[in-house]
Amino acid sequence: MTIRVLVVDDQPVVRAGFRLILEQQPDIEVVGEAGDGAEAVLVARAEAPDVVLMDIRMPRMDGIEATRRLAGPDVRDPRRVLILTTFDLDEYVYAALRAGASGFLLKDATRDELVQAVRLIAAGDALLAPGVTRRLLQDLVHRPPVPPPDPRLDRLTAREREVLLALARGRSNAEIAAALVVGEATVKSHVAHVLLKLGLRDRVQAVIYAYEAGLVTPGEP
Repeated sequence: MTIRVLVVDDQPVVRAGFRLILEQQPDIEVVGEAGDGAEAVLVARAEAPDVVLMDIRMPRMDGIEATRRLAGPDVRDPRRVLILTTFDLDEYVYAALRAGASGFLLKDATRDELVQAVRLIAAGDALLAPGVTRRLLQDLVHRPPVPPPDPRLDRLTAREREVLLALARGRSNAEIAAALVVGEATVKSHVAHVLLKLGLRDRVQAVIYAYEAGLVTPGEP
């Protein structure tokens, strides 16, 4: 199956570079480009791409608002959005993830990392790079007042809570499997149950949920 991608960035050279890399792959097709968020929303609705590579800082409409319109909780047919960020300069990544993005990719990522990220997002997974994710959340999430306990948490088994906490700390499936001394297939099953019971779409939303529910706090090892 061919993965249909929309590339969104206000710099034509950047868009051209991503297009060149992606179109060299036999299973990826770039179906459109956009130079700002407003144009991205129009093109995405017309072309229905599988993955939208979304820059954050753009004129007219930024990537956060465009992501909310394409992947937010009220969108009937959401697109899967992969945020492009310079990380050290962009302080809005967390807001973009809350708006519905499925993950983020650093703009200095290698060719292989870009291609792999697109494939992961298209497959319904979320891009959560261990280490980078932890640093991002620690930098961007200010510790909120602890909210009242969410009754949905009572639906989780003790092992599923462990898995949720591990996801929130940026652990990969392999790392969780090693820590719990189980197979990766078992971890994938636990992750699926966590998402289903909490009404979450993917791993990114699980991370955000854990922080907002007060299960994990920024800076926690």
